Amino acid sequence: MSRQTRILILGQDVNTVDYASPALPPGMTAEKVLAGLAKAEAALEAKGHHVDMLQVQPDSVVAEAEIEAQLGGAAYDVVVIGAGIRNPPPSLGLFEVVLNAVHRGAPGARIAFNTRPDDSDVAAERWVGR
Repeated sequence: MSRQTRILILGQDVNTVDYASPALPPGMTAEKVLAGLAKAEAALEAKGHHVDMLQVQPDSVVAEAEIEAQLGGAAYDVVVIGAGIRNPPPSLGLFEVVLNAVHRGAPGARIAFNTRPDDSDVAAERWVGR
């Protein structure tokens, strides 16, 4: 029997996001983010993958510690870094911290990027088994 692929979907805590920011899609809400993530998680699990979710705080020091703790407890094949961490210019410093923490904590994992919460499964699938 083959080993189950482990996927981590990593994003900013939905309760700390400024949804009024012009850098985010109009009409985006915490509820929409959570619904999209749930859809992506279900799609991946339906394909037999194990999925963990991690929502980090926007403070870089706290986020780095949260990521290190998560990656220290499991070996991931793919880590999806959410668009909310990558795209808004004020989040660039957080993105760099996240990327480097993932690189240190999961050096063998493939790194994937979504464009919105509900395509996290598509992002992960691009790298599963590669």
